[in-house]
Amino acid sequence: MNIYILQILLLSSFSISAFGQWQQSAGTAGLNMQSLLTNGTYNFAGGQTGAYLSTDIAANYSLSNNGNDNIGPTRGFTKDNNYTYTCTSQGAFRSADNGATWVSKSIGLTNLLGGGILKVGTRLFYVGPTGVFMSINQGDAWSAAGLSTTDVRCITAINDTLFVGTNGAGIYKSTDWGANWVQIINGLGNSANFRAIESKGNTLFAGGPIGTGVYRSTDFGANWTLLGGGLSSGSYRGFASNSQIIVAGSFGAGVFYSTDNGNNWTAINSGLTDLTIFDLELNDNFIIAATNTQGVFRFPLSNLNLSTGIHDIDTKSDISLFPNPTSNLINVKVDYKLIGTPYNIYDNIGKRVFSGIINNENTSIEMENLPGGIYMLSIGDNYTHISKIIKQ
Repeated sequence: MNIYILQILLLSSFSISAFGQWQQSAGTAGLNMQSLLTNGTYNFAGGQTGAYLSTDIAANYSLSNNGNDNIGPTRGFTKDNNYTYTCTSQGAFRSADNGATWVSKSIGLTNLLGGGILKVGTRLFYVGPTGVFMSINQGDAWSAAGLSTTDVRCITAINDTLFVGTNGAGIYKSTDWGANWVQIINGLGNSANFRAIESKGNTLFAGGPIGTGVYRSTDFGANWTLLGGGLSSGSYRGFASNSQIIVAGSFGAGVFYSTDNGNNWTAINSGLTDLTIFDLELNDNFIIAATNTQGVFRFPLSNLNLSTGIHDIDTKSDISLFPNPTSNLINVKVDYKLIGTPYNIYDNIGKRVFSGIINNENTSIEMENLPGGIYMLSIGDNYTHISKIIKQ
């Protein structure tokens, strides 16, 4: 029998507090925050005073800046399977221990001041006042990748195609890892300053300067359209997206979200004490916002009507769990089509406590060290398959 399950029901089953507004993350009050990253159970925030880390879905942050830039702001993050990276006023830094310690990785950068950092495949890209730089060895060395006379402020990618926003020269595109760049400004009018750019699938969103707003391209940047649909006019500095939503952060007007790829937008600002947003991020349960003067805030995704969060789950044939309840091992039997799929186990407050890969049709998961209670097993991206586990 097919059962349609909303993500909102999943989250409510975790008994997450349904406060209908933004909540300031403890440890960040009064701080300038400019960048965010979610990496599994680790949520990073960066700003004027360096890098901060949360391990409780952005409820609490503490300074995690040992070895990182302590002079100027941490302006960006990215990650790969082994490391977390920062983009700062003093160049690139790398951590192998989830932010406990950082090591400078700036050899080859002609200007340390960074505007953004991004992992694309096996490559890293770092942008700043002297253009774009690329590393093919996880930041150990950087080489110039074009636009050397251009102040580049942000970067994103669709597959192996790069897009950058600049200060004064509009938006550029490269299909050969920066060997050549083409300016793509059709539809942007006189807008030349772009400090945020985001790819959501094959759609691009770019934050324009004061007096404009959010531009969208659905043809790989060839043409751009200034969006309305409830968006405030102004400058936009941050985006976040997944398969369900796109979220935009403005300079002075707060946060807006869209569930129809940018056609219509809704403001969500209740409880947000600073409406100047420098970055946005999504974790499994929350939208996270980095503000100019009031630190980090989080907003529960369970409060949104995510109609695209509906998933068709065939509980009869896809998954079976035994024994359930369990006091030790839980055995997961799946259809062969799910082999190689990631899984996550969440506790009753929505915190991820375990993750792994379904490696065959019968996978055993050790739960002996977890306290008794109700857990949720999620198999696949976007909660595609959900099952309840009772641990005795």
